[in-house]
This record gives sequence, structure tokens and C-alpha cells, in this order.
Amino acid sequence: MCRLLSLLALLIVFPAFATAAEPVKLFDGKTLAGWEGDTEKTWKFEDGAIVGGSLDTVVPRNEFLCTTKTYENFELKVTFKLTGDKAKANAGIQFRTKRIPKHHEVSGYQADVGQDYWGALYDESRRKKVLAKPAKDVIEKLVKFDDWNEYVIRAEGPRIRLWLNGKLTVDYTEEDEKIERSGIIGLQIHGGAKAKVYYKNITIEELPAKK
Repeated sequence: MCRLLSLLALLIVFPAFATAAEPVKLFDGKTLAGWEGDTEKTWKFEDGAIVGGSLDTVVPRNEFLCTTKTYENFELKVTFKLTGDKAKANAGIQFRTKRIPKHHEVSGYQADVGQDYWGALYDESRRKKVLAKPAKDVIEKLVKFDDWNEYVIRAEGPRIRLWLNGKLTVDYTEEDEKIERSGIIGLQIHGGAKAKVYYKNITIEELPAKK
């Protein structure tokens, strides 16, 4: 009885324990079920990963492979690798994002990848600016170009945190209440460079609603 009462007390104090979902795979390693985008020219499978871009020709424009499901509060984990022209190659992971109707672009938050933007939070197509970023010397110690890296993206209410290779690089609180807190997840390859990006081990844990 005492043990039962203790467990009930914990659920009262920490209600999130009772409602948090288990992490689920967004990519099964075999198909693009649950995703949509340009799978004819841009996105394909290679070595168990989702791959976008080309090292033979310049990527003509930004392209995004996006989930068909929307998410609000979550912890997203993605392993990725960026290759190609180090000075120009760029990619990123979109979240709380929307497709722009009749356009290849999307609008929303991005955990940026490449150039001087590693570990940064960018607002794609909406405010079109970096919202928060780590110091340059921090990034130089963390980034593995042409090799695998990992992002952890945690979005809870107005608070957004990014971890790059285990290091917290952004802790940002959105002050604009008009900015939507739900949307799709998207994988980006940026236009303008000979570059390829690989994404794998994509999992998401949905979190309880938070004010």
C-alpha cells in the first residue's frame, strides 16, 4: 500500500511521466512511408539513409522531404552527414514547419547544418534570420564535416533547445505568440552547391502539452 501511494504521489507531482509517448522511428530504413517530397530528382536511399543532393552537379534549389504528420511538443533525434563543397554546402532539419502552397519552399524553424550555421536555429522563409546560434569556437570543436553528427531538437511550448553532438548550442524562447507551435518535420538540402546530405536514425518522442 505504501508503495502504491508513493507511485501515485509521483504521478501527481510529475504528470508528464503518465502522458509522455515512447520514441518512435520516423524512418524505417527501407521506405519513405510517412514522407513526401521530390523523390524523382532529389531524394533517394543510399546505405540505409535518406540522401539528398549531388556531388556531380550544383543543387539547383532548396528541397525538402517532409513528414505527412504534424507535431507540436517533442524531442527529435536525427543522425546526419553533410558532404561536398565545405564552403558552400548547407542543409538542415525543419520542425514546426509548413509547406508554402504551390512552392518548393517551407516556412518554419530549422536546426541548421553547414557553413557558419552549424548548431544554429534559423527561421526559414518566415523571418529569414538566425534566431540563436553558438559561438564559432564552440562549433569548431563539435562539427564533423564529411562524417556523422547528431542533432537533438526539443520543442516544448515556446522553448526550443538544440544539442549538436551532445552539446547544447541553442536555448531559445519564442516571444512572438503568433508563431505557430505545431507543424511538419522536414529534411533539407540547400541549393547553390555541389553537396549531398545523409539522414538516418530519425526518432521522435512526443511530449505533453506545455504552456
